[in-house]
Amino acid sequence: MDPAVSILSLAHLEPDGSLGKPALEALRVARQIADSLGAPLVAGLVGADVEAAARQIGSCGAARVLAVSGTEFAQSRYVSDAAAAEAICRAASALVVVAAGTSRWMRVLAGVAERLGGRVDTHVTRVGVVNGSVSVARWYYRQRIEGTVSRAERPWIIAVEPGAHEAWRGAAASVPVEPVPVSLPALRTRVTGVRSPASGEQTIRPDAELLLVAGAGWTKKQPDLRTHVQEAEGLILGFLHATQASLGGSKSLVDLSGEGQDVLPFMTHLNQIGQTGASPRHRKGLATCCHGEEPHVVGWRFIAERRAINLNPNCGWAQGKTDVLYVADAFEVMKKVNQRLA
Repeated sequence: MDPAVSILSLAHLEPDGSLGKPALEALRVARQIADSLGAPLVAGLVGADVEAAARQIGSCGAARVLAVSGTEFAQSRYVSDAAAAEAICRAASALVVVAAGTSRWMRVLAGVAERLGGRVDTHVTRVGVVNGSVSVARWYYRQRIEGTVSRAERPWIIAVEPGAHEAWRGAAASVPVEPVPVSLPALRTRVTGVRSPASGEQTIRPDAELLLVAGAGWTKKQPDLRTHVQEAEGLILGFLHATQASLGGSKSLVDLSGEGQDVLPFMTHLNQIGQTGASPRHRKGLATCCHGEEPHVVGWRFIAERRAINLNPNCGWAQGKTDVLYVADAFEVMKKVNQRLA
């Protein structure tokens, strides 16, 4: 391996100045590639103040820690992020660049690859090195087909899917940080604040062990020919509070708000699973009042242990899409479960 080239782990900072779990997952992948190829590992950081983040990964074994810092790089912006990433990649003489597939990086990495004359692959779920050749695996055709890709073009930017790899863990340590200068054009945009979807509950917890999936059946007429949306809300939120589980929704449920039907007020399109690029990877999953519709179960397949509750023994969940199917009324089952958790 030419000592002049390196494997780069490229990361942006979180609002609190630390590196998030996706960035640490990408760092671990970059470390593994570097070890397999016998190439030096370089860490690249982008943010307002990178000193705390550099100490956070101080024991990762990086030969160099490069940084682009300043108030201009605190917020996500295409012009500043693309310029920072390009400058770090050039300073590192990067052969392979590994970054987390966050929304901030995903909007700029293709442009950075074009500027560098390289290539980019996104939503990567697995990276391997065989006989000095790097290959990546990702899903195609709505995550029905897994393909393996290897490229000759360099630099090769790899955006790894958050949650698909183990995060790097190590002790904090002081390391020298090399500042990388960046010449920015006049910035035509400025960040004035952050607006979040209206919701009174935190229902999305990517690191939760359990994912509870709610289907449209919660809002349909029950055996008494009446809807019980408020009761459904209490059962679902009670379970989330007791277990700190994350909440997912089937497409049919999150679409109800646009159809003039009763909805769960805390459910938004951000909760939908199975949408492109949003594959939940929780260890356990419990689907309730769902039909097993295809857009939903495409994402559901990545749950390690899957269970479902449905009154219909012939529903889509019974056709090999769940490990255990409870043929029962989800309202009654969740009442009993919440009583046990109280």
